Order: sequence, then structure tokens, then C-alpha cells
Amino acid sequence: MKKIVFILTAVLSFVFATNSQNASQAEITFEKSTFDFGDIKQGQVVNAVFKFKNTGKEPLILSNVSTTCGCTVPSWPKDPIAPGKSAEISATFNSAGKMGQQNKVITIFSNAKNGQAQVSIVCNVLPADAPATTPQNQTAPKN
Repeated sequence: MKKIVFILTAVLSFVFATNSQNASQAEITFEKSTFDFGDIKQGQVVNAVFKFKNTGKEPLILSNVSTTCGCTVPSWPKDPIAPGKSAEISATFNSAGKMGQQNKVITIFSNAKNGQAQVSIVCNVLPADAPATTPQNQTAPKN
């Protein structure tokens, strides 16, 4: 009987400890997770700025930010983001050599309790000689 009580106590302690740790972890919340640039000309470069906030209770540390191809280059804060503070991840997409619908996924690796996060740049790349619909080196509008 003592063994059962001991095991039950140990299991309940573990469950409560795990729940309390999750409640105190960092959490990343994006203002906007997708930037749609619509039609762009082949060779055009666009830049998206993904604003986010640490909505958790511990400092948020971004360990890495990766992209689906070398045509998209991210930059991100290397210092911890305190609880309640905001920061930005910037991603530049170069459409040289691309054509048609593009969906460039950026994966954010961090200590956030919500695990890996993903944001994306979406556009339709038209031939270079097509009429321009957006200016060269466009930056996504800030909302």
C-alpha cells in the first residue's frame, strides 16, 4: 500500500511540476504570420518584417531561423527578448530564377513553449519583361 501511495504522489508531483514549468516558459506571438506581395517581376527583391512579442513569462531566445531555400535570407535578434517585449524577424526574398507562385516558409527555433514557429512570404513571380506592379526592393506595409 505504501508503494502505491508513493508512486501516486510521485506521478502527481511530476504532473504539477510540468504544468507549472509550461506556465512560466517564453511564448512567441506574431502580429502577422504571412506577407503576400501579390505579383512581382522576376529578379525583384522584397523584404518582409515579422513583428512578434514574447507573451510568456521567461526570456525568449531565438536559437536559429531557417528558410526553405537560399533565395530567402532571414535576420533575427540574437539577444534574449524579455517577457512583454517585442522584436522583429526580417526576411528578404530574391525572385531571381523563380517563376510562378512562391511560398517561402521561415522556421523559427526558440525556447518558446509553443515550439517551432513558422511565418511565410507569398508572391507570384511574373516574367522580368511583365509590367511592374510593385517597386524594386519593396518592403511589406507595416500594419
